Amino acid sequence: MTRLRTVACLLPLAALTLAQSPAPQVFGYRDFAQQAKWDKVFMAVPDAALAGQHLKTLTAAPHWASSPEDYATAVYVADKFKAAGLETQIIPYKVLLTKPVKIVIEAFDADGKKLMSGPTPEHVDPNKFGGDPFQDDPRILPAFNGSSPSGDVTAEVIYANYGTLADFQQLAKLGISVKGKIVLVRYGENFRGIKTYIAQQYGAVGVLIYSDPADDGYFRGDIYPRGPYRPETAVQRGSIQFLPIYPGDPTTPGVASTPDLPDSKRIPIDKLQNNQPTIPTNPLSYHDAAPILKALGGAESPRDWQGALPFTYHLGATGTLGAGGNLGAGGTHSTPPKITVHMHLEQDVALRTIWDVTGTIDGTDPAQKEDWVVAGNHRDAWVYGAVDPNSGTAAMLETVHGLGELLKQGWKPQRRIVICSWDAEEEGLIGSTEWAEQHETHLAHAVAYFNTDVGVAGPNFDAAAVPSLKQFVREVTKEVASPKGGTVYEQWKADQATAPTRRSRKPIESTDSDVHIGTLGSGSDYTPFIQHLGVPSTDIGSEGPYGVYHSVFDNYNWFTKFADPTFVYEQQQARVFGLEILHMADADVLPYDYQLYGKEIVGYLEAAQKQATTKNLTLDFTAAQAAASRFAAAGAAIRAAQSAPPSNPAALNQSLREAEGALLNPEGLPKRSWYKHTIYAPGEFTGYAAVVIPGVNEGIDAPDAPRAQSQLAALAAALNRSAAILESANKEAAK
Repeated sequence: MTRLRTVACLLPLAALTLAQSPAPQVFGYRDFAQQAKWDKVFMAVPDAALAGQHLKTLTAAPHWASSPEDYATAVYVADKFKAAGLETQIIPYKVLLTKPVKIVIEAFDADGKKLMSGPTPEHVDPNKFGGDPFQDDPRILPAFNGSSPSGDVTAEVIYANYGTLADFQQLAKLGISVKGKIVLVRYGENFRGIKTYIAQQYGAVGVLIYSDPADDGYFRGDIYPRGPYRPETAVQRGSIQFLPIYPGDPTTPGVASTPDLPDSKRIPIDKLQNNQPTIPTNPLSYHDAAPILKALGGAESPRDWQGALPFTYHLGATGTLGAGGNLGAGGTHSTPPKITVHMHLEQDVALRTIWDVTGTIDGTDPAQKEDWVVAGNHRDAWVYGAVDPNSGTAAMLETVHGLGELLKQGWKPQRRIVICSWDAEEEGLIGSTEWAEQHETHLAHAVAYFNTDVGVAGPNFDAAAVPSLKQFVREVTKEVASPKGGTVYEQWKADQATAPTRRSRKPIESTDSDVHIGTLGSGSDYTPFIQHLGVPSTDIGSEGPYGVYHSVFDNYNWFTKFADPTFVYEQQQARVFGLEILHMADADVLPYDYQLYGKEIVGYLEAAQKQATTKNLTLDFTAAQAAASRFAAAGAAIRAAQSAPPSNPAALNQSLREAEGALLNPEGLPKRSWYKHTIYAPGEFTGYAAVVIPGVNEGIDAPDAPRAQSQLAALAAALNRSAAILESANKEAAK
């Protein structure tokens, strides 16, 4: 008791007030009083200044996956895990990575005059607004897109807006072909790899992806170093691996890429087709893209394709119809002047070693110690990665610091806790995917995976989760103090009305009056857990005006000026992340909310049926709707059983966990069998954004009635499997 009083004194006043309030009744606990005491001890430990020290150390050098500097960060994290008392391992994997050797992008007008030659180095004036102390490090790799093949192509340029499927379809309607052309697209709206995925299907020979100031540059606000937005030479790097096909090491889908894996178990590099692009792709700054865009002739672009550069955007060609939809719109019937680009990319494609770090705390309950609680964040970065990802790493290390203090005071979890620092996430979720594939048998029993990635980009808390864990996240945030005052939950709810965030943007049609929690698509390390293995997952962060994503300028200097100068949001995130882990590790009954899950699935089917009607597809939804109603009813019934003290909590927990696993389809999704979840997946043509009941909705969108009907049957079977498990558990609990 004395120790509890001592550490409580370390809490900010707001947190101390919260900690002294009566212990709440928390779903999953018979009596939360003891857990509330441990929560107080834990929340006193994460330290803002120490989080800042972690971040400064982790971002001292560029640390691209597989580099010596990347390994140094693995050692740093492992040392902190060991110091906290965790059983620690550094785990190597041997994976395929693309490293740039030489990149040249040149543009020429119709007379052969050179318009630009790049890429231009990322640089801001050192004499204005403090400059940037990190921009000239010789270890910075040239700006590139991971997974892009080598190539030497020269071709005319077509502007294709964001490079979405709808954008390419619009060009086709206008009579403009991209076959044999280099496509210039801007970042945004979909995952960058999908831009290349679609472009090569339409016959393009190369892709250039630039950052338009309308999206994260001067149109949004002051640019770095004066403000937080992207300066003109900043480049957004990123992988273009086709994530919606499968993530992880491209040579070993479904198999862990351990160092001793024989070559016979790998897909040969020259045989890779499914998730690797075949045409060269490279990112550009808007400094380098502007001369190309300005010189393009042809039809004016559709007006909603116009970005923020100070001239009218043109398409580079005039098709059968002009951009306005009328013959000749765009001002000319003549052939526009040819603007050509020469792309020369030399890539070193090789198997390289990466390093995951894990720290384990064994569980004490013999009936539940194999029910792992896994939590993770990636560590690798395109350059320095202050926000993405090491703001999350710094917060996670302070979470581990807090768990270590609990261990010293005699606490032990009921369930095993595994804390993970992933490598090569930026290259295609590789470290997490390989580890998950290696531990697939154990993860069949894992009760949760908690993710953080862009841990802190600003002050606005943000979360996404499977429906069964949405209320769980809300309850955790009600216990943590916000630096703004009140609780994280209160500020989150207030902020959502004026500052929609990346993870939890509220759908227009939503009538939920509670704080909205987003849906899990892809783009971070929860993907293999929920969408391949069916482990219930969450993803948390804290957002703000973040315009330097994946550039040189995502560094410690930017972070301390614009994201979290005193690291108090790092401290907040460490507390939220830690309480997620603690509550899931020690809950008497797993706090899954299948009642909400059922309601959401019923809604997904209603929306899909309306979409099918719009597409004039004749589909029979009867069996799927009956299964969804059955699942929803079973979810409502099991919630009552979870709230009452069960006679056999271990058996109930096993059933609750199996109900999520039953939503997997062993055959996977059409065209991408690695993704097995029938309710959530990244969209084939979105990449990051989730598609709900993906087999059904993508069949409708195709439109492909036989495929959609087949997927409705697969969905109905999964829902019936899951409902049967919940119904059986409810009967046992009622005895």
